Amino acid sequence: MSKRTLWTVRILTAVVILALVPSAVLKLIHHPTAVEGFTRMGIPPGAIVPIAIVELLCLALYLIPRTVVFGAVMLTGYLGGATVANIIGRSDFIHALAVALVVWAGVWLRVPELRGLIPIRRT
Repeated sequence: MSKRTLWTVRILTAVVILALVPSAVLKLIHHPTAVEGFTRMGIPPGAIVPIAIVELLCLALYLIPRTVVFGAVMLTGYLGGATVANIIGRSDFIHALAVALVVWAGVWLRVPELRGLIPIRRT
């Protein structure tokens, strides 16, 4: 992996971490903003901590080199659920979609086998 690619992967990974860790922490501490948002979406307060735990577990799988692809698949599912919940709650759903795109951009750069499966062709 070239230095340029390595730094791109590091930056993309940092973006994913910066998007998910504060979100999970707000859920874990039952921050009023998180509780209000979940209530608006029709999600009971008792589900907030388990959702945060799932978020952090998916992120951990994404950060471990051996499980990066599985972590990306799990984060895709998590962020897909977040997108649906935000659409139902009439909230910003673009954020979740953007994070999912960054997740897969990072995986595509980190895993050469994936680049073989999903080639980007230049004309």
